[in-house]
Order: sequence, then C-alpha cells, then structure tokens
Amino acid sequence: MTKIIPTLSCSILMLSSLQLAAAPQGAAPIAEMKPYTVKSANGDRQDPYYWLRDDKREAPEVLSYLNAENKYYQQYADQYQALSKQLADEIIGRIKQDDSTVPAVKGDYSYYSRFETGQQYPIYARKPAKGGAEQIMLDVNKMAAGKDFYQVANYQVSPDQQLLAYAEDTTGRRNYNVKIRDLRTGKDLPDVLSGIDSSIAWSADSKQLFFIEKDKQTLLGNKVLRHTLGKDVASSELLYEEKDTSFYMGVGNTDDNQYVLIWLGSTVSNEMLVLKSSDKSGKFASIAPRQRDFKYEVDHLGDRWIIKTDWQAPNFRLMSVKDNEIGDRSRWQPLLAHDPKVFIDSFQLFTDYLAINEVSDGLNRVRIMPWRDLSKAQYLASDEPAYVARTDNNPQQNTAWLRYSYTSLTTPPSIYEVHMQTGEKRLLKEQQVLGGFDKTQYQTERLWATAADGTKIPVSLLYKKGLKKDGTAPLYQYAYGSYGSSTSPSFRSSVLSLVDRGFVYAIAHIRGGQEMGRDWYENGKLLKKINTFTDFIAVTDYLVAEKYAAQDKVFAMGGSAGGLLMGAIANMAPEKYRGLAAHVPFVDVVTTMLDESIPLTTNEFDEWGNPKQKQYYDYMLSYSPYDQVKKQSYPAILVTTGLHDSQVQYFEPAKWVAKLRTHKTDKNPLLFRTNMEAGHGGKSGRFSRMIEVADEYAFVLSLLNQK
Repeated sequence: MTKIIPTLSCSILMLSSLQLAAAPQGAAPIAEMKPYTVKSANGDRQDPYYWLRDDKREAPEVLSYLNAENKYYQQYADQYQALSKQLADEIIGRIKQDDSTVPAVKGDYSYYSRFETGQQYPIYARKPAKGGAEQIMLDVNKMAAGKDFYQVANYQVSPDQQLLAYAEDTTGRRNYNVKIRDLRTGKDLPDVLSGIDSSIAWSADSKQLFFIEKDKQTLLGNKVLRHTLGKDVASSELLYEEKDTSFYMGVGNTDDNQYVLIWLGSTVSNEMLVLKSSDKSGKFASIAPRQRDFKYEVDHLGDRWIIKTDWQAPNFRLMSVKDNEIGDRSRWQPLLAHDPKVFIDSFQLFTDYLAINEVSDGLNRVRIMPWRDLSKAQYLASDEPAYVARTDNNPQQNTAWLRYSYTSLTTPPSIYEVHMQTGEKRLLKEQQVLGGFDKTQYQTERLWATAADGTKIPVSLLYKKGLKKDGTAPLYQYAYGSYGSSTSPSFRSSVLSLVDRGFVYAIAHIRGGQEMGRDWYENGKLLKKINTFTDFIAVTDYLVAEKYAAQDKVFAMGGSAGGLLMGAIANMAPEKYRGLAAHVPFVDVVTTMLDESIPLTTNEFDEWGNPKQKQYYDYMLSYSPYDQVKKQSYPAILVTTGLHDSQVQYFEPAKWVAKLRTHKTDKNPLLFRTNMEAGHGGKSGRFSRMIEVADEYAFVLSLLNQK
C-alpha cells in the first residue's frame, strides 16, 4: 500500500498535549507523555497516556487527539477509497434490501419485521392472524431521522396486545429510554423511563411494567422497579435491589407469560427470582438461593419449572420442580442426565415436547423429545462439515410444530418448521443472497489444529472451490474466545468479498468459548487465559504448515475480547501476521480491572481475575496488550472504537495506539479510527455497518496490492 500522509491543521499543532509541531509533514499523531502512576497494592505502574481518559468525553485535548488520529486514518485510507466503495457496493449488493422475517403468531396477531429498499433501519409490524391489513408498530427509520445513532434494542407487546414497550438508545452507550406506544392510536404515552436497562416485562393485566434502573456511573443494573402506567415515573415501586456488584441483572416474562423473572448472574453463579405476573404484592421468590460455582436457568410449563443447571453437571443437565416447591434445591427432580460429550446450551418448552439446543463436537444441533418418553429423541442436524442448527422464535407452547434456523458457512440462514410427532419438515424461508451467489462454488471444511499443550482445536474453513493448497493463498482468521461465547460457523455474505478474491476464511474455535463444552471455557479464562492466545497462534501455524495459507499473507480480526486476542498475538507473535484488525479492543486489562468505577469491571473478576490479588495481577499483567507493548516490529494494524462505548471505553485503544506509535520499529501502517457518534456495536444503520466492513477489507487487500 502506498502511504498517503496527512497534513495536520495549525489548530491541532498548537495543542500542548500533542507533540506535533516538530514532526515532519506526514507523521502520524504522537500523543504527549504525561507522568501518571497507577497505584496498586501489588505494584505501581507508570501510565504516560492515562490523560487520554475523559469520562465526560469533552476535554478539548482528548477530542483533538482523537480527531487527529481520525484525520490521519482518513487521509491514509483515501488511497484505497475506490476499493472501499467497490467492496461496499459488493457487500450491500448481496442483500435483498426489501427483505422481511417469517411472521410468528402470538395471540391474535402475526408479528414480523421488514426492511424497505434504501432504508437503514427495520420496520416492526403485525397483521391479524386470521388475515387483515398490516399495522406498523415501529418505523425505526422515522424514529432515527436526524440522529447520529439510534437503536431499538428491545420491544415487548403487552399481554392484551394493545401496548408496546420499547427500549431506545440514542448514543450507543446502552443507556436506554423505555417508551410505551399505544397500538390503537400509534402514539406514545407520556410515561418515559430514562437511563435504564433494555430488559422489560409486563404484568398480566397490561397495566404495569417491570424495569431495571442502572447505576449512573458504572451503568450496572442494580434495582428492579414496577411502574404503573399513567402514574408519575418517579413513583415507580422498588421491588428488588442487588447489593453484589459482581452480578448482572435482567428482567423478563416466562414463555407462557405466567411469571415475571429476575435473572441475577455473575460469571460463576446466578439466581432466578420469580413472581406471578398477576401478583400485585411484588414479592419475588427464589427458585434456588445463589451459591458460588452453581448456575441454573428456568422456564415454566403447566405447574412446574424446568431447570437447566450445572449442579454436579459441568455440561449442564435438566431438572424440574413443582411451583409450590421452589426455593429448595433438594426437591429438584432429574429430567435429563449429564453427558460429558454434549453441552446443553438452552431449551424451549412445548405442551407435549421438549426441544434442546446442544453442542456436540463443536457443532450446534437441536434435540427433540416427547415428554411421555424423553429417551426417544430426534435430531435436527446436518452432514455438512460445519453448521449451526438452533430453535427459532416459538411463541406458542401448545403446538406440534417447532420452528428452527439452519445455516453454515456456505448456506444462507434458513427458517424451517418441523412437526415434532411426524418429522415432516417445511422450509419457510432461505435468506436470498444476490450478486450471483452460488453456494456450489464454495467449499467448507472442519479441521483440527494441535495446540501447544496437545489439545485439538476445531477450525472451520471456507474457500472457493479449486483452491490450490500450495501455500500461496491469503488467510483471514477470526476468533473471539472469551466468556464462554461460542463462535458458530454461520453464513456471512460480506466475507465472500475476500473469499472470491482467493482468501481462505477461518474461524478458530479456541478455548475461552464453549464450542467443546464447559471445560473449553474453564481452560481459557482466569489463570489459563493465555491458552486463548496460543490456541489462535497454533491454528495459524497449522493452516500455514498444511499449505492452506501463505506464511506472509496471514490476516486476523477480532473485536472486544477478541480485540484483546489481537493485541496479545501482536505482542507474542508479530512475525506471523501481515495485518490485524482490532475492533473496540479490550487491551488495558490490569488498569481497567483495578478501577471498579468503570462499567463491567466488578462483574468480570471471575472472567479475568481480580488484580487486587497478586497472582491475578501478575498473570494479567503478563498478557495485557497495553502493558506488554515493546520495542519490536509489529504487523499492520487497524484499530477502531466508539467514543460512547460503555463496554470497552474508548481510551483503552487510544492509549494502546499511542504507546504502539512510540515503540513499533517497523514502517507498517498503524491506523486508529474513532466513531464519534457510536458505542460498542459501531454505527446503528445496516448500510453504515456494511461500509465499515468494506473499509476493513480494503485495508487488508491494499496490504497485498490486491483489488
């Protein structure tokens, strides 16, 4: 790639916090180093870029630095602007712009969402189930008009189906306003719940709304309140307050709408509180008291609770308890035994059947069993090497038809219905992919790389048929590897723009996820976190050794905790990667985890460790990307963040880039782009997100001088 160097404006040159005045034309922004000590009982560290943290996001010197980096990024990216546009046109050109979801019947209506051609946002609508005209509930395009960022994160229709409560975010910081729309008039009620979580639940009579209030500084949900429609919001009744700051909180209704649930969860334990949705007392009862290293989830059917739990079952098992016997774990009855080779992910309940989403050998499948004999199971799976089958939206329990989704690296998302008694299947919809897509032109494989400790790591591959495995192809490798979050081999139409240009696309199912069961997660967190990074590097080495990829054409991408992965491999094995893309990366691990005022910190001590304890402090410090930056050659790196990100604060990647600029000994590009109007998820419009992907791909291709 031919470097285009920015000329920085005089106003920026005059700022004391940027030492740019003496820099030659074309130099990247260099942030001033200011003395600052991060103090800890386990050791003090110097952090000369700590000043880049501004919790109010308004300090002129900080904004000027971010704008200078944005300008440097843009002027550099101008050289491949035509390629970015070409890629954006390709990616957008593959989607059917006027698409819609398969309607789901709930009560008297059939609910769905749809897009209109040229529009960025969805329209949420419904029709009478027995036939009739469409009623638009929310046109998010109109609601987002004139706003830099807008998202409807959740909506719930009231039991009487006359009201709709929806949670909107106008900054990307995941600090929501909940409004209530009267579906009879199309107008919002005066009731507005501000600065709250997106999860909401209705009372049985549709007159009250349960919601979660957030701590104003940490943005941690800590109180459940009940608002009576038409009353002053300030008079909302406090029903529950969580004192343990290591616990997240959520609220919702059971699938049968008989109960309101409060979900309380940390990394290693959780608790479920329940209240009849018709109960005016507001007194929640616990399904089972919380206990460390004990997790469970519940849903309700008839007169009992069905429970997924890791109690004496690392990969989870199913149990049940009657409504009048909750609160005592000794009364739980076994339903489905633990299987060390099968991980139970989730379940859905039907009057006559039980459906389970499970993972076996790293692949997601659905198991269906009749309640009368749970030993008789049918599986919704595939003979493709890598695929994902999962239950879909099934709002009615009293039905023999199960709706499920299926996708693979070569198969666009498809929605099926299966009759749980006869096995009859019906394809309801396969996502249409435009632009001449032909799935028969692509090949997918499931491979197994060997990690440093001998563990076999599953790898999902996608490439164009006819690929010569001669060690000349470029590789685009992705992983996440944290929180027990599994990365499924799902269809991504955007990545075809790389695969069609000869790339091999690889998903590394590294430890820290749960692709191979709960142990897979346990062996990729806390004092075993480095397995996540060495697994990823082992996959790279394997694909190069097996001649799927050229040694000098390996690219990697990860976001959030996957951005931590990118930062770690940049320090550990920079010579193995031609380029890296790190989106909203969690890279300042120790400093963030020492600061309990930062959102998410206290929730995640059981994921990363508490640095107030020396063994965790030392271990986290050993891999923290910001702390481990050294004088060495680094790959080309593209870093992105959102100014209003509440999950990974913008100043983490800003500090990381600033430090890299003064330590890297190479001439490879280091680009940093801050979206000044977005948060953790990037821009809110669908086309805007696709353009950001196109920019990343253009960065990668330009490093190979490839069009």
